[in-house]
Amino acid sequence: MKYRCLALLSSAFVASAALAQSGGAPTGTSQPEALPIVDTIPGARDIPYPGTIRLSVDASDVEQRIFHVEEVIPVKPGPLVLLYPAWLPGAHAPQGEIDKVAGLTISAGGKTLAWKRDTVDVRAFHIDVPEGVAAITAKFNFLSATADDQGAVVMTPNIVALEWISNLLYPAGHYSRRILFEPSATFPKGWTTAGALRPTPQPGVGGTVRYDTVALDTLADSPIFAGRYVRSEKLSPDVTLNMFAERADELKMTDAQLGLHRALVTQATKLFGAQHYDHYDFLYALSDRIDGFGLEHHRSSEDQASAAYFLDWDGHLSERDLLPHEYVHSWNGKFRRPADLWTPDYRTPMQNSLLWVYEGQTQFWGFVLAARSGLLSKQDSLDALATVAAMYDTLPGRAWRPLIDTTNEEIISNRRPVAFQTYQRGEDYYSEGQLIWLEIDSLIREKSGGKRSLDDFAKAFFGVRDRDWGELTYRFDDIVSTLNAIQPYDWATFLHERIDAVAPKAPLGGIARGGYRLIYTDTPTPYWKSRESAKERIDLSYSLGMLVGKGGKVTGVMWDGPAFNAGITVGTTLMAIEGETYSDDDLKAAIVGAKGGDKPITLLIKQGEAFRTVQVKWNGGLRYPRLERTGKGPSSLDALFAARP
Repeated sequence: MKYRCLALLSSAFVASAALAQSGGAPTGTSQPEALPIVDTIPGARDIPYPGTIRLSVDASDVEQRIFHVEEVIPVKPGPLVLLYPAWLPGAHAPQGEIDKVAGLTISAGGKTLAWKRDTVDVRAFHIDVPEGVAAITAKFNFLSATADDQGAVVMTPNIVALEWISNLLYPAGHYSRRILFEPSATFPKGWTTAGALRPTPQPGVGGTVRYDTVALDTLADSPIFAGRYVRSEKLSPDVTLNMFAERADELKMTDAQLGLHRALVTQATKLFGAQHYDHYDFLYALSDRIDGFGLEHHRSSEDQASAAYFLDWDGHLSERDLLPHEYVHSWNGKFRRPADLWTPDYRTPMQNSLLWVYEGQTQFWGFVLAARSGLLSKQDSLDALATVAAMYDTLPGRAWRPLIDTTNEEIISNRRPVAFQTYQRGEDYYSEGQLIWLEIDSLIREKSGGKRSLDDFAKAFFGVRDRDWGELTYRFDDIVSTLNAIQPYDWATFLHERIDAVAPKAPLGGIARGGYRLIYTDTPTPYWKSRESAKERIDLSYSLGMLVGKGGKVTGVMWDGPAFNAGITVGTTLMAIEGETYSDDDLKAAIVGAKGGDKPITLLIKQGEAFRTVQVKWNGGLRYPRLERTGKGPSSLDALFAARP
């Protein structure tokens, strides 16, 4: 054995020397060469897939929250790749939950076929279809979240949110619009369903509902909600508000509340001057168990609010812009869609460079329509705007990261919690985008002498081709040219300065031109208190510079603020204040008591397993943002929020 080892060592030395002499790795160092990555998955082509896929989803297991999926897929002999959707429309990131797919089997003629997961794309499955096989059957279970830390909860004992796109495989090599599906779904018997897809006249068996044949892109964009306790109200001849609750009493709404939701549809159609659907369904889960839905579709939207949304109407101010926001997406994001965000299938990566339009302008119109419809009063709308303005007026991350880079945030972080949100920045293209569009509206009004506004842009850009619910893409230059047609100005430079450049100052010009200014007082607005209640925290961002959740746990820290400078981080637990057991009210009282003095606030904190005492230096009292009227003349901001006759 000793001589064999010596021989092997001698051979290795000779080989190593040869490598060194030939320009390879240095003597005694192994350096592998990279293998090329070969994509063996067919790219999407704009050709029809032969045949129709029969998709059956059993969503009746509401106790264990399991969706059972079966697909019968027409095939031809030879290699086949089935894909699980990755890049989901509206998610802005590859968020397809492949980790929840389990129990996959492929069969044909009663015989099991082997499948192999792609070594690069984990959402792709390779199958060799034998000769003589015209169809295969694919079965799997989608194990939806049973707790919040597993992802979005989409099923409870009383409500099911069926997203087809999470419950199917589709063949690679074709545009999604060229792949036809014949879908059906089974829910608990006696439940009521709603969605953009209409059931066929053909009755199902038990709780099974069948739908007409539809292309994959439409199917993926048409979720179905089902529930035990359901109420549907017509908001217009074409728009229905479908409400799903955990208890029957949570569906109670007053005539006045219903009227406000009808006014939303009226004001939206007046704004855009066209509708891009044959019918539209709000799918509204009133539940504290379903995860926080807010997802746009062309002819519907998935929405969620507190179970007490209607019962405690005044306590849920901060939730009232959700339906307007998602409804606006039917025009902005679905009918008009950024060209680099449109993809032919759900494997091709999306590019988010225009999310400041897709989401930012939608955020703008969402709050405007909430005001115009009366879902938010003018004062509540101003208070909501003050909340946004204050956030960006004090955001440290603006000093290093431009807004355009935040359009990548969902891809970068996938909405995972971060340590220092205000410094790292988040999906700021929503609300900072809102401020930019507010500034654009104020400039148009100013330069046109009040004759034109962003309403004119909405009609020109989104209000074309009435009842067309296809997709019309756009680019940056299309935005600029439409703005210039409404009001000549150097819009390209204006947008580049606010979107592409690092800009420490927040874009608050729309507020100033609108006749208001941002101030801080020691009393929170009703809107602020509603946000605190909805998020189950107290928000001390503009005093101590931190957010405090249940049990004194710190959930947010303002970079370079008083709490930060005292060494407090997210995850810290506040144990005591000035030697007394912690409470939210006592913390606020300590802030008030320290105002105007030079004594720091003493806190006992727990970080991990360590306890320590910190001194928080702040003597400015409680501070909450609001807008204050300037001047006595007409206010363009008031005009923006006013209902259209």
